Amino acid sequence: MADSSSTTAATDQVQNLHLDEVTGERVSKSELKKRQKQRETEQKKAAKAANAPPKAEKERSAEEEESNLTPNIRSKKIQKLRHSKAPNPYPHKFQVNTDLRDFLTKYESMKSGEHDKSVEVRIGARIYTKRASGTKLRFYDVRAEGVKVQVMCQSQEATGDVPFEEQHDHLRRGDIIGIIGYPGRTKPKTRDEGELSIFAKEVILLSPCLHQLPGEYYGFKDQEQRHRQRYLDLIMNERTRKVFLTRSKMINYIRKYFDERDFVEVETPMMNAIAGGATAKPFVTHHNDLDMNLFMRVAPELYLKMLVVGGLERVYEIGRQFRNEGIDLTHNPEFTTCEFYQSFADVNDIMDLTEDLVSGIVKNVTGSYETKFHTQHGEEYIVNWEKPWKRVDMIPALEEACGEQFPPGDELQTDKTNEFLKGILKKMHVECTPPQTNARMLDKLVGEFIEEKCVNPTFITNHPQMMSPLAKYHRSKPGLCERFEAFVCKKEIVNAYTELNDPFDQRMRFEEQARQKDQGDDEAQMIDENFCTSLEFGLPPTGGWGMGIDRLVMFLTDNYSIKEVLAFPFMKDDQKDKKLAAEIADVEPVPEEGIREYLRSA
Repeated sequence: MADSSSTTAATDQVQNLHLDEVTGERVSKSELKKRQKQRETEQKKAAKAANAPPKAEKERSAEEEESNLTPNIRSKKIQKLRHSKAPNPYPHKFQVNTDLRDFLTKYESMKSGEHDKSVEVRIGARIYTKRASGTKLRFYDVRAEGVKVQVMCQSQEATGDVPFEEQHDHLRRGDIIGIIGYPGRTKPKTRDEGELSIFAKEVILLSPCLHQLPGEYYGFKDQEQRHRQRYLDLIMNERTRKVFLTRSKMINYIRKYFDERDFVEVETPMMNAIAGGATAKPFVTHHNDLDMNLFMRVAPELYLKMLVVGGLERVYEIGRQFRNEGIDLTHNPEFTTCEFYQSFADVNDIMDLTEDLVSGIVKNVTGSYETKFHTQHGEEYIVNWEKPWKRVDMIPALEEACGEQFPPGDELQTDKTNEFLKGILKKMHVECTPPQTNARMLDKLVGEFIEEKCVNPTFITNHPQMMSPLAKYHRSKPGLCERFEAFVCKKEIVNAYTELNDPFDQRMRFEEQARQKDQGDDEAQMIDENFCTSLEFGLPPTGGWGMGIDRLVMFLTDNYSIKEVLAFPFMKDDQKDKKLAAEIADVEPVPEEGIREYLRSA
């Protein structure tokens, strides 16, 4: 009885369902009506959309179209301007009458809404940002001489032969422009004080930028690319600009210091038949006409001392040196030094002068005797450059560090001392790569146990003679010489000594260097016969001094890498195949007189 009633109820329920012809399902009457109504609505919408006119796309500005600017886009547009001259993208001249730094200082006191239309301001600058408010108003943030100013351009103020829109539509970030206008301060509605600005009457394209500048938010921070593209680094990073301004200021101070003390600045040869003047491995070049190899100089020392022999009693030179050695955070194959030689001075006079000169540089450049320096590993050194500086006697300091008494100074060059130093290296767990000459092993020990303590400026004095082939022997300590090295933040910045003026002793020293070269030391010096001959004419008692310019700049600008303080550091070849803008725009090269003949003969 129960089964019969259940079957009847199920049959009645099926009879009340209706077929949905679209899906093939059987659904209730109400569900079917709901689906049919929804389909009718969708059909009406589709028919309306089909009959509607096409929706106009929002017009994009030229800047938006070139938001991902590549040389392909910009080069071709600039190429058209080069032919049409409307405008000429590379004009010959724009007359500038105002330094932007002076402009900001002179008109800083202007009040909001104040203008001075009687003054014509003409400035050349680079565009960093460009903004538009409608079609009649443009704003630019431009930079020149390391400072920034806003340029406000209004169509009612526009002058010149070119209409307002045409003056501005082809301008992009990075372009160098000429601005003609007057000073004033804006009067915004949303804040009390406006921005000091140049109200432009005319803006002229002087040189377009064919590449998209890095965005100001992310900037240009890739270290390798900054070193390869220093021009872009200077455009985007104000800190880089300040480093090179500091470098220039430092060199100017050095020149002024020596000039005021009656030194003569000289220039000596960059190429030499013999690489002398320092213990270093030289670069070799070739003179075609003479068919002889020459060495790029590793130091100007020998030439400068020959000038002192000739009667120039105080000489100095600031210049490039070239050493074919490793590249690391503190070494570059070419670098800048300052060397001076002063007659009738000795190592003690030079030590006093070093303290005075370097502390003066620091005070002049930074405004204080105290600076901060951060290492590659984030250590912070607070350095006090004020004189007097600490002085450390080399051999006694090594004896204290190693707990061993070293051989007397006049035995430091012997084979017996060589075995002793090898034992010290083993005891102190210090490695010295071959060749293990006495000089190299001592230098390694000094680096491990003395230099590591030299954070504030420190003089390391009284080096062994065999480490200093050009220094005069110590007047009271046999086997040692009157020499010092100045260290800061564990790095050498100055090397100086009482100059060796005895031609007999000098030849013996050179012969010792030749012996070290025979042992495999590529950095040992060769015998310079011309220099030895000059000493025979008489070199007065002389103090000599050399300082690494680059390394001092590193400390004063807080850069642990020498590449940050060299405008164009040495870099490995970039193998990427890049097309130049001229190739993209299909610009044909113009033949130059002499080039074609050379290519034919090549």
